Amino acid sequence: MPLEQSEAFVLRTFNVGEQDKIVVFLAKNKGIVKGIAKGARKFGNRFGSGLEPLSHVKLHYYEKEHRDLVVLNSCDLIESNFDLQRDVDRAFILSYFSELIEEFFPSREKDDILFRLLQSALNAMKAGGDLDLLGAYFETWILKINGFLPSFKKCRRCRKEIMDSAWLSLNKEGVFCTSCASHKKEKIQQDINDFFQWVKKNPPPKHKELPVEREKLRAIRKTLQGIIVYHMEREPKSLRFLK
Repeated sequence: MPLEQSEAFVLRTFNVGEQDKIVVFLAKNKGIVKGIAKGARKFGNRFGSGLEPLSHVKLHYYEKEHRDLVVLNSCDLIESNFDLQRDVDRAFILSYFSELIEEFFPSREKDDILFRLLQSALNAMKAGGDLDLLGAYFETWILKINGFLPSFKKCRRCRKEIMDSAWLSLNKEGVFCTSCASHKKEKIQQDINDFFQWVKKNPPPKHKELPVEREKLRAIRKTLQGIIVYHMEREPKSLRFLK
């Protein structure tokens, strides 16, 4: 059984048995993988601080055929993001990011865009980026990568370009213009497409300057979170704390 390795981000851990931990990590070459870190709760264990949430590490592990869990041998810490966890607001939004990744992406499916998204979002947060903006940025890409971000440019019924007000459909799969909307419950910001185009063309911002007004940004996030909840069929646990 050869020793394998991968660059990875730790998404979360939980205790099992008396001394061990289960680790869920996003591996650059394997996607989401779960492993057991034996003895990780012992004093002076070989994993050190490398299993802290969102740590950027190089993992060394053994993988047995037909086993869901890999066996972690050791990890080399590339970069610790422990300081981000000291701030409650940052800690909650990072937990939210991890939950979305684990929820929307299948195990053992490599996704370079997802790995780069998480890495760039962490870098922007460490540089002082606005949390609301980073949240909207991350939510947009999570939906876009999975094919869940509907078109907000044209009415689903008449196919005319949206020029003024629009309303999100009940199944969260598109918008209707004012003339075609039968249920006017979730109004859409007129410039939401401009925001999506901005997200597509720009990396996560490392500054506090916003591309849209704060009130509009929060309205956009409400729309994105509504789509996320619809596809998850529940509200993310971490989102409750953010609210």
